[in-house]
This record gives sequence, structure tokens and C-alpha cells, in this order.
Amino acid sequence: MLIHICAVGRLRAGPEKTIIDDYLSRFDRTGRALGLGPARVVEVEDKKSAGMSAEAGLLRKALPKGAVICTLDERGKVISSPDFANRLADWRDTGRQDLAIVIGGADGIDPSLRAEADFSISLGKMVWPHMLVRVMLAEQLYRAATILAGSPYHRT
Repeated sequence: MLIHICAVGRLRAGPEKTIIDDYLSRFDRTGRALGLGPARVVEVEDKKSAGMSAEAGLLRKALPKGAVICTLDERGKVISSPDFANRLADWRDTGRQDLAIVIGGADGIDPSLRAEADFSISLGKMVWPHMLVRVMLAEQLYRAATILAGSPYHRT
């Protein structure tokens, strides 16, 4: 199952990008044998600053046809790392080819796009900068792959 991280905004070179690239590389190596990955980041940018609805339109264009859509949203469900791993495995095992994980812009994800999501995850009640959300997501993808592989990386 291919993973598409569809995010509003451009990530420039810097420490966050270095960390994200490292975790996604680890995920690709570990996940390949599990039928997960590779993961790729698709960035969209609302250059006209037209707001959430314009961002939603750009994000919809970035979503692969037929993909499972999972939003990262403060209204989403808070789940554990093992639950996230199991959810990825369930989508993979039901024959889903693509998973699109959507990260909105500064104002979040347009309600119409949120309504189209198959699932929504919250990283907690705190609001996080989008660059750190990408870092945390990349790490959780790697952690999910290690959980599914039975690796000691994830300890309870």
C-alpha cells in the first residue's frame, strides 16, 4: 500500500526536513517487506491565499483515485501507536492500494474535505506546527512498520 502524505505548504531544507527524510527512509526499508510504502510527500500551496476551500481543492487534486483518506485533525480520534499500526495493516489487508494522509493549512482542513475522509486522527488536544506534525507522522509511520515487523523499536 502506497502512502501519500498530502500537505498544505512547502517544507524547506532544515532540521525538520532532515528528520522527516530519515524516518520516511526507515519506513520505506522496514515497510517494504510488509507491503507498506513507499511513502511520498505531496505538497500543495495556495499561492493566492484563498483559504481553506481553495486548499481543499488543491488537496483533492493530490489525492490518488480510490485512496483511503485519513485526515490529521484536532477533532479526530486519539489512537495509540499499536492501533495506528493495526489500522494500516487492516487497510493493506483489505486490498487498498493507496493511503492519503492529509495535513491541512494554518486554519485546518476544510469541513467538506474532512467529511470525505475515511478516518481522522488527532495527535492530541494541543495544536502543533505543521512542520512538527510531519515529523511526528513520519516517526509514527516508521513505528507502525516496526510494530508490524515485531521489532523492539516500539516498547510498551
